[in-house]
Amino acid sequence: MPRQFRLPLTAPPCWDRESFASSPTNLEALEGLDAWPAWPDGRMALVGPAGTGKSHLARDWAARTGAVTIEAASTGNKPLDLAALRGRPLLVEDADRRSEGDLVDDETLFHLINMAGVDGGSLLLTGRLAPVAWEAAVPDLRSRLNALTVARVMEPDDIVLEAVLRRAFEAAGIRPAGDLYPYLMARLPRSAAEVLAAVAALDEASIEQGREVNKALALSVLDFGGDDDGED
Repeated sequence: MPRQFRLPLTAPPCWDRESFASSPTNLEALEGLDAWPAWPDGRMALVGPAGTGKSHLARDWAARTGAVTIEAASTGNKPLDLAALRGRPLLVEDADRRSEGDLVDDETLFHLINMAGVDGGSLLLTGRLAPVAWEAAVPDLRSRLNALTVARVMEPDDIVLEAVLRRAFEAAGIRPAGDLYPYLMARLPRSAAEVLAAVAALDEASIEQGREVNKALALSVLDFGGDDDGED
């Protein structure tokens, strides 16, 4: 019988609140977002480690409020039209990773923060670090970043990690056997980034080797410190 190779597939992301895994680690973020539009000065920063659901929550908020979404570190042929954005809800993703020449540089971010709370406008910024740790060459921007209200997503617990694992498999078009989830959860490091890296490694190995994604493949691809509990 000829071997069947799985084609690499990517499912579109789903950002709705119903598919988000709520837990004590993200309660502060949920409560902060749900407090809109009563944010102090119309501004909030949503921060936390990579892979813990910041973008999921932020994009859900943007959909519910009709916010304009801006990738801070993207580049464009022309600057943002600040006048057109005045009075609107805005989401600026990865605001902590912007740099000179990006769509949102220090001066632009300074103006976006100043616009929040004016004429009904509001601003949600996302980042991995709290705004007090963001680089800011403009002195007035520094003071505004320090004054931002912050909602934090903490390091993930098992509820969130399993949700990250399931979403990553779904996004890759992989439907593993049900027993793979507890197997991986018992062995993977307690980090969303590590979980995502593990799924990426399994996906690549499955495509290259033409194998199903199961415990045997996980054992051969991932470093479990000598664990030999695998089966074909």
